[in-house]
Amino acid sequence: MTDYSDGDWHRLHPLTPLLKGGIAFVAAIGIVIANLRDFLTDQLLGGNGEQGEAIVWVTEHGYVWLAIAGFIAILLLFVVGFYFSWRMHMFRITEEVVEVRSGILFRTNRKGRLDRIQGINIVRPFLPRIFGAAKLEINVAGQDANVQLDYLSSAAADQLRAEILRLASGTQEAPDAPLAPTAGATVIEQRLNELVAPELDPAAVAAQSVVKIHLGRLIGSLLLSEFTIFLIGIVVAVIVAFSLTGELFVLGVAVPFVIGSGSFYFQRFTKSLRYSIAGTPDGVRVGFGLLSTSNETLPPGRIHSVQVTQPLLWRPAGWWQVKVNRASKSSAQGAAGQANTTILPVGNLVDVENVLALVLPGEDAAQLREALVAKGGDSGFVNSPRRAALFRWFSWRRNGFALTPGAVLLRKGAIYRELVIVPLARMQSVALSQGPIRRWFRLADLRVHTVAGPITPAVGAVDAADATTFFGEVADAAIRSSSNDTSHRWRSGEVPA
Repeated sequence: MTDYSDGDWHRLHPLTPLLKGGIAFVAAIGIVIANLRDFLTDQLLGGNGEQGEAIVWVTEHGYVWLAIAGFIAILLLFVVGFYFSWRMHMFRITEEVVEVRSGILFRTNRKGRLDRIQGINIVRPFLPRIFGAAKLEINVAGQDANVQLDYLSSAAADQLRAEILRLASGTQEAPDAPLAPTAGATVIEQRLNELVAPELDPAAVAAQSVVKIHLGRLIGSLLLSEFTIFLIGIVVAVIVAFSLTGELFVLGVAVPFVIGSGSFYFQRFTKSLRYSIAGTPDGVRVGFGLLSTSNETLPPGRIHSVQVTQPLLWRPAGWWQVKVNRASKSSAQGAAGQANTTILPVGNLVDVENVLALVLPGEDAAQLREALVAKGGDSGFVNSPRRAALFRWFSWRRNGFALTPGAVLLRKGAIYRELVIVPLARMQSVALSQGPIRRWFRLADLRVHTVAGPITPAVGAVDAADATTFFGEVADAAIRSSSNDTSHRWRSGEVPA
């Protein structure tokens, strides 16, 4: 087994040039062959010479051998270019950074510090999976700071992730070696084993922590979505327009939209199949996909805020969705084709509790459940006063905030329910604002600042006196929590075996 953390330079999978750019080149060759086939067919069958016009022009002007030589030269140039591109594309792992250098004429060198790693994602697109290759993306805090290694062998990607997480965690314990291929197994058998293998290694996760999406729940969530309402509105508008005008072109305009809608539903559905989220010693592991798969590990302390939402259409079924803010952005999409910040596309209350226990260890599960389902009142929250009903017609009873030993809880929404949880150690600042109208009603708005993302931790129209008290308490609690936080080296206290 190769030790990728030895500080030496290593190369990517030998098929990387083919998987990254060679497919397009093969397609170009296919076009040339297709023209040649059409030309030969036309000549043999006595056609009118319209097939393969480019080849006809070359033959008529006596450039056949020159064209063949040029084609061979271009082919050799591409092969040599792909080879040197692969030779010059190397990576290494040291005790502090992951470093990648590439390029032939223009050299590129990219480094990712281990203590700033926010997640490691292994993506296996369908075609590379057939060849036993995978793409490894190391998500690093910062704008456009990610480090990508595409492609590696599937086993090497798993091994490399384990070694990077070991170094980033602060422990010197050597990772478990990946399972070697079965003795005597053919290449085809190895590929088949990789295609059917589970994304979550049963030996690496706690079985009781695994959360999966029920198939019927997934289908129902797609049908009861905002896009479906929009689609129904479009269909009704087309029917009305056709009944008033009688013009067939109205139906023709709707056909591409219907086809696109079908593609949208199909992609959302297939990308959520085999979804699972589970706890591992090195963080939360999220896996999904049927043909093309994704398997990402989020180390402890890398989630800056969590949002649990429930649209109105989902309320009868008791379904929820969970999103997170992170300090990095993966190039791969998340489950259901959404951004990779959506870690639970749809789940019931039990699923949500299990996911929150994984991403927010130490938080009171009973309090979080009460925060989700309570309609307001005395549920541990400081809610908006009755006078806030002018600004929050339906939700003033649920609209409020709470402070736990490890997090800030912001709750709002009666029609579209929402709960935002911000770990104190990840909080950057807290802001209190009050415009002239809010001041007249003795109300204020609160906002907790974290890294940029789909979540905006804020609550408005709360009592001004309560907000002022909360402002001071949260600031003090955040300082204490940040000073005691050790999640950047989450296994540094472990003793090597």
